[in-house]
Amino acid sequence: MRDLVLWLAGELVENKGAVRVDAIERDRATVFELTVDPADLGRVIGRGGRTAKALRTVLDGAARRRGRRAVLDILD
Repeated sequence: MRDLVLWLAGELVENKGAVRVDAIERDRATVFELTVDPADLGRVIGRGGRTAKALRTVLDGAARRRGRRAVLDILD
């Protein structure tokens, strides 16, 4: 799932080299912390947060197929 977030975010941004995803295992969920170049932050969040919501929806669907829970945090 980390690779999925990395690929999706990489397709959205201009500076692909600055995309970093850290996975933190919690009790019943995995938290994915997404870091991008500050200039690309708006592309990842989207107008009104729509892109960020779509990323979270895709990640949630992939996690549920594996019987897990996933959370996406976009760090600035």
